[in-house]
Amino acid sequence: MLEILIKNISKIYFSEFKRKKKIAVDTVSLSIDKAEVFGIIGVNGAGKSTIIKMIMGFIRPDSGQIFVSGKSPSDPDSRRRVGYLPENPYFYDNLTAREVLMFSCQASGLDKQTADKRIKILLKQVGLYDEQHQKLRTFSKGMTQRAGICFALVHDPDIIILDEPMSGLDPLGRKIVIDLIDDLKKRGKTVLFCSHILNDVERICDRVGIMDGGSLEKIYTKDEILETADAVNNLEEIFLKTIGRDE
Repeated sequence: MLEILIKNISKIYFSEFKRKKKIAVDTVSLSIDKAEVFGIIGVNGAGKSTIIKMIMGFIRPDSGQIFVSGKSPSDPDSRRRVGYLPENPYFYDNLTAREVLMFSCQASGLDKQTADKRIKILLKQVGLYDEQHQKLRTFSKGMTQRAGICFALVHDPDIIILDEPMSGLDPLGRKIVIDLIDDLKKRGKTVLFCSHILNDVERICDRVGIMDGGSLEKIYTKDEILETADAVNNLEEIFLKTIGRDE
């Protein structure tokens, strides 16, 4: 069963100065199955975040179609089953971690008993349970990132979209997030995420899409990654070859 379907989407931006055209996404097609972990990698400006923003309905493609659980992103119902973490999440830093998550629960229509249960489970999973009553302004970047992941998951969505979820995390924080994504997959959740940390992508993804210059150059399965490259730095080697920068 397809959870996300993208058909030939393109997005073009024009700068105000001289109306210079920049192709952010160029005729990209992609399908992601239920319970699949799909990673997108690419250099800065490759179009990764633009695709995520179009899936979420924040911006519209200039051409092509997107379906999330069979619905267009322009339909608010398409986001009811989606949890989203932006690349640079922003929260009111005078609130505690628990207050921020309770706000997310209320916005999602959860009753207090269910909200309390979900908050407790998630904060323990990401190692922030003992800090739940601390204000976010006292959190490190990595702690804020982990709180943001909880914010995206608190309503127990079926589709999780994460833009650079490992940003600012130390090795322990990365392991926590990797274990969390593994748990989501086992529970039948679908995960789409972008990351610059290729070792993590290789470790947890079922398939990996490589983007360059707005185009989806190639999609590799985990088995293809292991078969194509040497035992060390498999995905890095494949990535550089795919975008033609392995010299």
